[in-house]
Amino acid sequence: MIRAMMRTLPYGIRKAGHWLLALAAVLAMAPAAQAAGYPDQPIHVIVPFGPGGLADISMRLVGKKLGDRFGDKVIIENRPGAGGILAAVAALKAPRDGYTLIVFANGTAISRSLFKLPYDPAKDFTPVSTMAYFDLILVTSAKGPLHSLADVLAQAKKRPLVFGTINPGSTQNLSAELFKSTTKLNATIVPFKTTSDVISALIRGDVDVAFESYAAVKGFIDAGRILPIAATGGQRSSWLPKVPTVRESGIPYEVTGWNAIFAPAGVPPEVVKLLNHQLNEVLQMPDVKRRFQELGTEAAGSTPAEMATRLQSDTDKWAAVIKQAGIKRQ
Repeated sequence: MIRAMMRTLPYGIRKAGHWLLALAAVLAMAPAAQAAGYPDQPIHVIVPFGPGGLADISMRLVGKKLGDRFGDKVIIENRPGAGGILAAVAALKAPRDGYTLIVFANGTAISRSLFKLPYDPAKDFTPVSTMAYFDLILVTSAKGPLHSLADVLAQAKKRPLVFGTINPGSTQNLSAELFKSTTKLNATIVPFKTTSDVISALIRGDVDVAFESYAAVKGFIDAGRILPIAATGGQRSSWLPKVPTVRESGIPYEVTGWNAIFAPAGVPPEVVKLLNHQLNEVLQMPDVKRRFQELGTEAAGSTPAEMATRLQSDTDKWAAVIKQAGIKRQ
């Protein structure tokens, strides 16, 4: 239609118009040309957690698969500490060419309300895709009197309870805060430095209920030392199918964690599109899905837009929890 309209114009204008169309076509092809040669060097993925954690293990598995598909290595760089700030700043200092990516987790949504960040995760980064979803579980001592969520609710009517989590502002800690505010239970939330400290306190009887990820406490569950009594997800997980969700008890409560891959803002759209496509295909591989399930997570990709929406909705959700809990911004 545009070309038909141009034929009615004077020759000089038509000539200029054809030149502009050609220029537009060249410009439109530029990102595709960039993506066509991508990658021609190793891709670096910064993980804001230490080696051996859930995000690290899963990213190394996915990185190996991506490297096999791209024909170039995917190098994992662990930069833990400072609530993910060190990792994010390092990613932003890198060229915006798609060769430096970063793993974000739901803790990124929490950090926007908890810390004074030198960047905006939603504006300074571009989502590529989710990588995994996981829920938390409520666990009690296997030798204690609380063997179900009903037991916990009943006990709370008799005495104040103690919930154990890792450090303040963590997903585990804020999940406990959300549970407390939703149920209106008389409970004290005690943060510990490490998961081992939380579980030790639970087994000693210093803590009634602990909130943690399945991957972090699987060994204690398998050894029969602690008992999972409820899951925070929207539905029962395939790795703990006999453990009911909190929502099944009639409590309007749900917490779902996630890991995702982001790129610094400014990376060519065609590179992001290519990364998204390859990542989603890797996450559908049977061996990848099986390994993620063993880690207590569900391998699941998304579109960049879906991930952006998730980040914003979780940011709003946890901002309300932080305000309700009276946690001061650091």
